[in-house]
Amino acid sequence: MQKVLITGAAGFLGSHLCDRFIKEGFRVIGMDNLITGDLKNIEHLFKLQNFEFYHHDVTKFVHIPGDLDYILHFASPASPIDYLKIPIQTLKVGSLGTHNLLGLAKEKKARILIASTSEVYGDPLVHPQNEDYYGNVNTIGPRGVYDEAKRFQESITMAYHTYHGLETRIVRIFNTYGPRMRLNDGRVVPAFIGQALRGEDLTVFGDGSQTRSFCYVDDLVEGVYKLLFSDYIYPINIGNPDEITIKEFAEEIIKLTNTTQKIIYKELPINDPLQRQPDISKARKILNWEAKIKRTEGMSKTLEYFKKFSKEELARSEHRNFLKN
Repeated sequence: MQKVLITGAAGFLGSHLCDRFIKEGFRVIGMDNLITGDLKNIEHLFKLQNFEFYHHDVTKFVHIPGDLDYILHFASPASPIDYLKIPIQTLKVGSLGTHNLLGLAKEKKARILIASTSEVYGDPLVHPQNEDYYGNVNTIGPRGVYDEAKRFQESITMAYHTYHGLETRIVRIFNTYGPRMRLNDGRVVPAFIGQALRGEDLTVFGDGSQTRSFCYVDDLVEGVYKLLFSDYIYPINIGNPDEITIKEFAEEIIKLTNTTQKIIYKELPINDPLQRQPDISKARKILNWEAKIKRTEGMSKTLEYFKKFSKEELARSEHRNFLKN
């Protein structure tokens, strides 16, 4: 039985990856410091013999006894509310945490996949964004702590591959949604759904003409899985190129939830990307991958998940001047 370490295991994406690798017959070690993760996301795995959990911060030295075949580094705050609240920890997990895990991979002769993000493209001047585009990022702006942590993460990963011959993979993740997202994490999908379920008007920043491209979590996990077992060492976009404006998306949520809220507009946050759409030509060609789940289907599944929240939980999740990611 091959062994995989998944960092950020109690988070949204990490928990779904744990499920997938358990399903594929791996022995899974989940690791999380629980700053933004929630044990509820993986508690169903605790009874399994081939799953174990380490409560640990990857910015500290990481030790795993015995052999290790694969590492998936998904530990990082991923929403604006989180990384604006804990900017230093965000920078450290992208730098020190990645360094520690690359060192562990080198020691264990394991293959490591690093979770990067479409935010490395910043507010793009190229549309759609392809992997050859270097980005337009404000290093000292409020989003820089996340964007630059991920850009450094890619650089040190490629350095370990080039200098040490380490087997590395880099996935650039575009907006992903689905069950286990936190209602108050500041990202557009849970923010809109939470407002709709609480009977609030939906808040759109700017005039709503900025675009996003939403990928359902099952599609994302499939892309990550295929990339890990491919021979491709350079960054690759994984996302759904079905682009939509934020205003149109807010209207979709109102229709989906069968509510009568209005859309209200607020000032656009600094450096908020005006366009976000992945060019997935490489993923199609190299991985034979593309997103299959339509937004109508994925949003219906996501809404059903959030409908299970109690009124008290919904009230506690009331947005805190959230920013769109």
